[in-house]
Amino acid sequence: MAAAAALLAPAAHAAPADDVRINEVVTTGSVDDSIELFNKGTAAVDVSGWILRDDNNSSKYTVPSGTTLAPGAARAFDVAGSFGLGSSDKARLYLPDGSTLVDSFGWTSHSNPSWSRCPDGTGAFGKAPLTLGAPNSCGSGGGTGPVPWPGASTVATADGANVFGQDLSGLYQEGPVLWGAQNSGKLWRLVRDGSGGWKPDTANGWASGKTLRYPDGTGSPDSEAVTLTAAGAAGGAYVATERNGDASGTSRLSVLRYDVTTGTGGTLTATKEWNLTAGLPAVGSNLGFEAVTWIPDATLTAAGFKDESTGAAYDPNRYGAHTGGIFLLGVEGTATVHAYVLQDSGAATRVATFASGMSGVMELQWEPQAARLWVVCDDTCSGQHRTMKVGTSGAFTLDAVYDRPSGMPDINNEGFTLAGADECVAGSKPVYWSDDSNTGGHALRRGTISC
Repeated sequence: MAAAAALLAPAAHAAPADDVRINEVVTTGSVDDSIELFNKGTAAVDVSGWILRDDNNSSKYTVPSGTTLAPGAARAFDVAGSFGLGSSDKARLYLPDGSTLVDSFGWTSHSNPSWSRCPDGTGAFGKAPLTLGAPNSCGSGGGTGPVPWPGASTVATADGANVFGQDLSGLYQEGPVLWGAQNSGKLWRLVRDGSGGWKPDTANGWASGKTLRYPDGTGSPDSEAVTLTAAGAAGGAYVATERNGDASGTSRLSVLRYDVTTGTGGTLTATKEWNLTAGLPAVGSNLGFEAVTWIPDATLTAAGFKDESTGAAYDPNRYGAHTGGIFLLGVEGTATVHAYVLQDSGAATRVATFASGMSGVMELQWEPQAARLWVVCDDTCSGQHRTMKVGTSGAFTLDAVYDRPSGMPDINNEGFTLAGADECVAGSKPVYWSDDSNTGGHALRRGTISC
């Protein structure tokens, strides 16, 4: 199955076959065996019918009809259904005749997690973070190394003992309310406890959190993250999910919208689902969407954000009625961030894909006061945080890399959120983390960052 992650051009022009290169190979780990192709030339190339093989001539994966690579575009192909890539093996690319070799790469040990060319399309292969469908991670943020946490080194618990148990994941602060997504298919509405922490809202059926369902009223969405738009809770809560807990072995990478302002019952049925599974690289069923955040259109256009689906500056008017912004979604298994316009009609358009540069993405948060995107990893990356901004190229680029606060243990923090500018006191404001493992009986912790 092809894993779409490239810019597709409307028509391919004649171009040298050697413009297309094997660019990344994954042989084991969080995704199926995959081979990524990259067009290093200046014209689009139709690669329909081209053939991928390992070191066995009888192996064969045929690139699907209608597959075109625009200049500078990458596309990954899940070859696991056709052949496996071993610890000592090759990836080979042929023209449709099956005998004209275009490119090949061989290795003597499994990818860890990826074999990637640096620079894309032209450089040598080396071990790198997994970035299928996105620019290869050539070095640690272009030489940007981690620096100490930009706030107090100390953290404190911010919940009562054993209120949530395990699996509290994504967070989003909306002024006096903290929204929390729990993997067990539950959404929490939390209010301040008067001592710097949070407790469940006891009104309108929220005391134990509300159980989530798909639009047809069934299922148990594995809710990993939550965000709001400029409309706030009145516009609905948007929850990122990676699978239906009632069919836990199958990926279902979806964004679900819930009306959270009406009703007193203990169940919420989604008013809309955007199922994005088919257009993304295949990942393990528990390695899908782990993070979501929303950025206003006006912010993006002012920054010169580039729409990768058109190759031009982002124009919100192309997409009709939508939320007035784009959603960024982080995939745990590929450590990649995908940006989507989710239209009111139910259509979805991917407008950007970029690598986080880490081993996983557990949380995304847009901080409007600083016009920066927080990309957060858990104990997989020793609690590292990164910030990214829209650069002069119109793409998200690395801004800074931060270690976790020195006073916080290396725990399974899958959620992170920041207070607004209105909470800045003496140059700092609160931030909160959610620990999926409920270490020491506490799932929420509080720290600070500089305003």
